[in-house]
Amino acid sequence: MSAEERFLLNEIENSRKKMLILAKEKPLFSTEVVEISQYLDYLLNRYDTIKTEIIDAS
Repeated sequence: MSAEERFLLNEIENSRKKMLILAKEKPLFSTEVVEISQYLDYLLNRYDTIKTEIIDAS
């Protein structure tokens, strides 16, 4: 597993936890919840891209 993959997995988990905490404290449509959700989407898409590139290279 590459350093970028490890970073992304760690960041995904941390962002997921942060989003869950924020969603309990604020409305789901609040700026903070939407921003962390968008960031989490970005991380997941980036991770998926990396995994797809690895599979395609095999």
